Amino acid sequence: MADIPTPQTAESQAFDHVDHYLQMGVDSEASDIHLGVGAPPTWRRFGALEPMWQEAQPFSAAQTETLALSFLPEPQKATLHERGDVDFAYANALGRFRASVVRQRLGIDMVFRVIKRGVRTMDELGLPESLKLLTQYQNGLVLVTGSMSSGKSTTLAALVEEINIHRHDHIITLEDPIEYVMTSKGCHVTQREVHTHTRSFGAALRGALREDPDVIMVGEMRDLETIQLAITASETGHLVLGTLHTGTAARTLDRVLDVFPVDQREQIRVMVSESLRGIVSQQLVPRKDGKGRALAMEILTNTPAVGNVIREAKTFMLPGIIQTGRKNGMRLMDDSLLDLFQKGIISQEEAVARAEQKNLFKTQKN
Repeated sequence: MADIPTPQTAESQAFDHVDHYLQMGVDSEASDIHLGVGAPPTWRRFGALEPMWQEAQPFSAAQTETLALSFLPEPQKATLHERGDVDFAYANALGRFRASVVRQRLGIDMVFRVIKRGVRTMDELGLPESLKLLTQYQNGLVLVTGSMSSGKSTTLAALVEEINIHRHDHIITLEDPIEYVMTSKGCHVTQREVHTHTRSFGAALRGALREDPDVIMVGEMRDLETIQLAITASETGHLVLGTLHTGTAARTLDRVLDVFPVDQREQIRVMVSESLRGIVSQQLVPRKDGKGRALAMEILTNTPAVGNVIREAKTFMLPGIIQTGRKNGMRLMDDSLLDLFQKGIISQEEAVARAEQKNLFKTQKN
């Protein structure tokens, strides 16, 4: 990748391969790179979407099609032609990227999510020490939740890596696509990619139960079948770690329970109350100094009080239980945001925008 122009010298150039744009994105710590018709090359840095350099020219349809053809493998080209969109992990000398290529009204658009090189440990990410307890269970359900671009995949990979280092078990990961490539250490790690190695998360999860696993990581619990199988697996002697697109512990449990038919929910509430080990909900908040983003995190661990609330369908009581469960490592999202604000790491505006109890921040000063 020698002699790749920098943003200062690239103003008049349209590169003929996506790797040039990815190089610039990686060098500038962008999380996502957007290459779309009618828009200039754009990246998301520290949560903000902006042009990759000043006076960047919008792409034409011919340019984005050339870029797409420059890196798509033949199977993905066929999928794009047949289906109109394709998602897969793209690897080059820079590292790995989660690539999404779609046909839209004007032509072809591409978005690349930068996947950091190597799996970072929990200590490297600065995750709370209490979370390591969640990796020590032999069975049960651990959920990592948050919106898109909240760092769920990174946290989940760190939890699995903690198990990989300190235990001697069989770990199976089910992902779409595979993001972090894991090397077997204390554990034997098997990674399967949905649509490449298996038809769906549900099919992969059913197959995993026949492969003598100890730990199963489910990249996304999207539907009733996957959630049902994950709960069943967590009850039958497996530690299951998965993700959901929910913002708080209470909403996560409501989401899990609401996918089931009404006549099954009472039974599922009992199952979840017994199998749940913990829920980690997170956000990445732009730092006040503009140098990256800070992690805000809500942590729920299962206790008798939490189990009772789940069984009795009173998840609205969970914030109060988390508030009083600090000695057990629990923490509310609002308390995490307040701590970051009081330390001067994030602005009041950012804290208020993300808080549940917004009035808590309007009288605060940092």
